[in-house]
Amino acid sequence: MAASSHFSPELFRFLRELAKNNSRDWFQANRQRYETALREPCLRFISDLGLPLRKVSRHLVADPRPSGGSLFRIYRDTRFSRDKSPYKTHAGMYFPVRGGKDVHAPGFYLHLEPGSCFVAAGLWHPDAPALARVREAIVARPGRWKSARSGLSLEGDSLRRPPRGYDANHPFIDDLRRKDFIASVHLSEKEVTSPRFLSGFVAKCGKMSPLPKFLAAALELPW
Repeated sequence: MAASSHFSPELFRFLRELAKNNSRDWFQANRQRYETALREPCLRFISDLGLPLRKVSRHLVADPRPSGGSLFRIYRDTRFSRDKSPYKTHAGMYFPVRGGKDVHAPGFYLHLEPGSCFVAAGLWHPDAPALARVREAIVARPGRWKSARSGLSLEGDSLRRPPRGYDANHPFIDDLRRKDFIASVHLSEKEVTSPRFLSGFVAKCGKMSPLPKFLAAALELPW
């Protein structure tokens, strides 16, 4: 029996329309579309991903709970934002290594947005103690770090100057300036809606896994 797709083109149609009609009235009128095109398929994907993701690391968490699990809420936190649009116009799912601090743990992230789908790996916005431990690990194990980031273009925020206490001429000074340690791979909407997307996602995670594996070791987390 052929595998079926987790996601359909309706997911992207819904998100495109939401971007044009980002209001509570529109969302309530289209809540059933949100459930059937986005929320339910995402939760099914997360549930089905649990076992295959163990091939990358048995300590990665794919939590299919409707609330508090791997699927991020679609509601935006507008308290400190000038943009008061109430809803996100993408679907986001995070698969962290067990024992980390939620979204600030090493792991993988899946972002589904019209025209901007991607898989990301690494560590986003670690707190000061975690950031210091990653920098110390890069200095202590430069060979392993070179291997872990090989073939990857790191993204995210960086300091303008070298962090205090680090040699400005260190061969990895650009990485030591980083506040995020993230790499990503672009996805097409055709890939996302393919019946082979789940296996393709796991394969991409596997290729990028040396990065979060190094970061997990730096933070003394299991891999």
